[in-house]
Amino acid sequence: MLPLLPRTALPLAAPSRRTFTSTSTCRSHENPLGLPRNNQRIPPTIPRRGTGPPQPRRIPNVKQIVCVSSGKGGVGKSTISANLAVALSLTRQPSSSSGTKPRVGLLDLDIFGPSVPKLMGLEGMGEPELTSYGGLIPLKNHGVSCMSMGFLLGNNTSEDEERVVAWRGMMVMKATQQLLFDVDWRLNPHAPIPSSPEELDEKSNTPLDVLVIDMPPGTGDVALSLAQLVKVDTAVVVTTPQEVALLDAKKGVSMFRKTNVPVAGLVLNMSHFISPDTGKAFELFGKATAVERYAEKQGLEVLARIPLQPQLSEGGDQGIPATLRETLPTFESGAVEGEQQPNHIRAAFLDLASEVWSRLGQ
Repeated sequence: MLPLLPRTALPLAAPSRRTFTSTSTCRSHENPLGLPRNNQRIPPTIPRRGTGPPQPRRIPNVKQIVCVSSGKGGVGKSTISANLAVALSLTRQPSSSSGTKPRVGLLDLDIFGPSVPKLMGLEGMGEPELTSYGGLIPLKNHGVSCMSMGFLLGNNTSEDEERVVAWRGMMVMKATQQLLFDVDWRLNPHAPIPSSPEELDEKSNTPLDVLVIDMPPGTGDVALSLAQLVKVDTAVVVTTPQEVALLDAKKGVSMFRKTNVPVAGLVLNMSHFISPDTGKAFELFGKATAVERYAEKQGLEVLARIPLQPQLSEGGDQGIPATLRETLPTFESGAVEGEQQPNHIRAAFLDLASEVWSRLGQ
């Protein structure tokens, strides 16, 4: 029988390719995601009472951050986030001299109701792999790197046994912190982390050009944790034409300004419906007079008006954001089967992406 190896002779490094489930440790208030412990990752701590707010810092391997928020649920914020991320990946940065497309990431911070896996066609694709130091590796589809709480709940797709996150405030805040700082957004997450500039492999360690963060509705724990912990470059607030939705959007704008987060402007979702027969626009949810008046008063712009078209929600259900399609099927009466029409959704989101790039360049 071979003698047992002494404790110090046991392997110190785990295999480089591990899944979240195979290595997750016991979850606790300090480690709600159950990530393996490692001293290389030292995220900022949530401040205790009386210690004062922490200094916001950058997310590792991310150049710029765009938050997509709404004070109210049901206005299409996650759909806007997914399509904006795709649109940003399809457009060039104004300041970029190279012809390469930007690297874009999408982080789903809706702990209780993650929808990015469905919207980006990553539902049931498995848990994230872990780096050698225990960091989460994003899943990728449609040219966008994605991370979501939905990836960490297992592959269960049964409607009768949906896994639910039922956590109180402290665990939600710590999980938010882990999703912000324990994800490796580099081009090659399996590459070793350089200990000095001389060891830097620029290609493997290429960071994201921009990270789109899909925030949960409201102004609760997650929104405040993000504003306190992370240096955000700009925020976009989504609303619909109804005044009841605008009431909550105002609260989102106010929260960002109180936490010194720049607000790029408003996105008016479900702005109008374009008739397939006549091409005429109908404002089904009313005119946007109140939104426009508020934006003017606050010195904000309405960055985009996203039309209400069935293809937008269909794309989300299919996991193929509508912005990816250059044309859409024609539903006009008497149209030939298979006939296509211009994609007004794509045009609106590409314009929105250009507006966001211009704000990031300022």
